Amino acid sequence: MLFRSDRALIATTDFFTPIVDDAATWGAVAAANALSDVYAMGGTPLFALELVAWPRETLPFSLLGEVLQGAARIAQQAGCLLLGGHSIDDKEPKFGLAVIGEAHPDRLFTNAAARPGDVLVLTKPLGTGILTTALKRDAVTETELTQAVTTMTALNDGAMRAAHAVGVQAATDVTGFGLAGHLGNILRSSGVGATISFPSLPLLERARELAERGVVPGGSKRNLADATHVIWDPTLSEAERVLVCDAQTSGGLLLAVAEERVDRLRERLQSEGTLAAAVIGRCTAEAGVLRVSR
Repeated sequence: MLFRSDRALIATTDFFTPIVDDAATWGAVAAANALSDVYAMGGTPLFALELVAWPRETLPFSLLGEVLQGAARIAQQAGCLLLGGHSIDDKEPKFGLAVIGEAHPDRLFTNAAARPGDVLVLTKPLGTGILTTALKRDAVTETELTQAVTTMTALNDGAMRAAHAVGVQAATDVTGFGLAGHLGNILRSSGVGATISFPSLPLLERARELAERGVVPGGSKRNLADATHVIWDPTLSEAERVLVCDAQTSGGLLLAVAEERVDRLRERLQSEGTLAAAVIGRCTAEAGVLRVSR
């Protein structure tokens, strides 16, 4: 970030290989995912550059055009200008954005501002990693992925506005390191702990069933193996633990809010039409430790 007294510039980038079959949907998901980092810091995206790797000898450029159209649709929703970008020839297609945004320095969200007693609120359901892996393994159809696509293409701008409206200072988005990993970043940076209740977690349809069948991405398995800061209720199954660690694409915002502001925050989230406004737990004084209860 670059600061001056009244303005902070936010720079971020993200790109990945196709996670759905439809080219335009992939572009839309990739764009929403890249923009999310700006919202997670309390900022507004200004402009973005497209990052493209494309196998020009095996895939037509008309298909790339569909990817770009999907990204343009999401960027337009965000009020973010697409100002070109860069492409390379690559055996495996990849797409994403480098995004520049802005925020007032006094209104930035940070990982380091959570306090014991703060309530944790999540604004999108979990399970996109499991659902998109299921598509790759032919365990679900493209139609059955509709809810996950809706989740992954939804911008986090409404959640950001709601959080600003009630004075939230601590936030992160939930993406590749899963809920446990990104919450762990808040715990370490803020010097707090947390407890979350598994039954309170919003989940995508079929995510639990697929996890129980072992349809789990490698990234989610690695997240679970790395979750050494988590103390699990012994009655939680392997599948339930995986869901807490599932590697998300374009996940929601995780907000830490003072208890007296929770009701107002949830009301604002609902008025913004966020896909969830779930109270999932609270911060504790047990620094660095996440307890997941039944």
